[in-house]
Amino acid sequence: MTDPTPPDEVQARLLRRFARLAFAFWSGPTRRKATLLTLGLLACLLLNLGAAIAVNRWNKFFFDALQNKDEHLILISIGLVLALAVISAIASVAQLQVRMRLQLRWREWLTNTLVRRWMEGRRFYQLSILNLVDNPEARISEDGRLSIELFVDFFAGVTNAVLTAVSFVGVLWFIGGSLTLGGVTIPGYLVIAVVLYSVLTSFGMLLLGRPLVARVEQKAAAEADFRYELTRTRENAETIALIGGDEDERGKLETSFGQVALRWAAVIGRQARMMFLSSGNNVLAPVIPLLLGAPKYLAGEMSLGDLMQAAAAFTQVQMALNWLADNSLRLADWFASARRVAALDSSFDRLDAFEKGADGKRIDLAFSDDGALHLIGLSIAQHDGTVMLADAVARIERGEKVLVKGDSGTGKSTLIRALAGLWPWGSGRILRPKDARIAFMPQRPYIPLGSLRHALDYPHDATPPDPERTEQMLAACGLEHCVARLDDEQNWGNVLSGGEQQRFAFARALLKRPDIIIMDEPTSALDELSQSRMMELLRQEVPDAMVIHVAHRPGLERFHDREIHLTRQEGGPAVIDAPAPRFWRTGRRLLAKLGR
Repeated sequence: MTDPTPPDEVQARLLRRFARLAFAFWSGPTRRKATLLTLGLLACLLLNLGAAIAVNRWNKFFFDALQNKDEHLILISIGLVLALAVISAIASVAQLQVRMRLQLRWREWLTNTLVRRWMEGRRFYQLSILNLVDNPEARISEDGRLSIELFVDFFAGVTNAVLTAVSFVGVLWFIGGSLTLGGVTIPGYLVIAVVLYSVLTSFGMLLLGRPLVARVEQKAAAEADFRYELTRTRENAETIALIGGDEDERGKLETSFGQVALRWAAVIGRQARMMFLSSGNNVLAPVIPLLLGAPKYLAGEMSLGDLMQAAAAFTQVQMALNWLADNSLRLADWFASARRVAALDSSFDRLDAFEKGADGKRIDLAFSDDGALHLIGLSIAQHDGTVMLADAVARIERGEKVLVKGDSGTGKSTLIRALAGLWPWGSGRILRPKDARIAFMPQRPYIPLGSLRHALDYPHDATPPDPERTEQMLAACGLEHCVARLDDEQNWGNVLSGGEQQRFAFARALLKRPDIIIMDEPTSALDELSQSRMMELLRQEVPDAMVIHVAHRPGLERFHDREIHLTRQEGGPAVIDAPAPRFWRTGRRLLAKLGR
């Protein structure tokens, strides 16, 4: 359904959302730090302004001494300008330090806030399914950085521009005085001239740069898409190389960068028009006050020092009044980045609304009191409301090993995600044993960066695994060759083969000794002998763990106590056929326990 809200209102709404999000830095536990840094920045701006006013006064002093050929005053002015240079340098360094620290702390707070919201409730996973917003990682890192750094720059720039304009307008008013033309006296004519000149140049810059905001935002989106394509190619490099997809990927990357180049060209065109006006203004701005003050200087109503002081003040005021127009490109970058950050923050709320479903229902994940896992009237739906699994009822006891089977599209993997708490869409209840430790073993295990020992303890517990048992489990899972490299830091996801990664996942689960193991095709890359060894090892090492195993491969039935079949109804969603445990399998499990 298309959003009927006008685009301008959507953009304004996103900017308001960004303001609410970002300015929360000035509340809560970070309020004191934010306030101190802001006041420090204002103090540095005032100190720099004082130095600039002093330099402006120095212009009058020096040029009057030069006009009067007073060598003594000229020497004094040289000493004064050296002192002013030191003071100005100190003020500039202080302002740089405070400004960058404010940018760093504010960005740190915003990044932590966005990352926390992204990771809460496993939104990072659900966003990848729904595609409510593109490239969340780029929005958090790059757009988050730009939105904060540029805003602080704008705050400092605008504040400095206002203070400068107010201060030097007074200088222009008193130094320039009035001008009489044709019997008409114009008071403060230099002030009127600088305002009119600044209005004309600013209007021209804004007129030429107005479409630039949209162009920059489109360029930023294209850049993010190109980075995503490059990352995707790197992550799937082996598969692409094996199947010979080099040319296809190269074509996609060239097409993606073509969009970047196209949108950059649009930005360049707009910026070139603005540069034409800006370059002309840079030449004219210092000359205009000299031309306007020349008649009074020639008439003896203004000294050379007055003329040069007025010219310097005119330039300062003109630069202050034109500050926004001169920084329109950076302003466009800020608008684009702020809206992308706000859109990401908005997607979190939209995701929460999606989780409730169109009818306000969602799967209720709660605890059972009897140590068993219960499915009570469980229906699993897609996020658009399409039901994939209907009215499922099942009970899985502690220590029971269950094999889940079904045709493609019946929702086996989605059932696994719902049991793991990753899929909220649907209705009914899932009751899991309270305080049960759950391990999830997907088809493609995740191995974090770092050492193998670190990866075996992922996610980390309060007590790390025993080193001797770690080596035993690696050897039992056929990874003896990795024992000597346990503390080597590499990208093990690229070093280990697919089969080795799956055996590594078994070793990690056995070290953790979870109460519930949820498996989704965890032996797909193993040969039948390795598969049998891993499944038998699982039964031996964690006999009391509940195992829910989705798999298609034959030969797995003997390692489970019963099977659950997902069967698609004619023209409708799938249903669960969950028979009770077969007596002979249950008896065999009890005998195995007695034997141990």
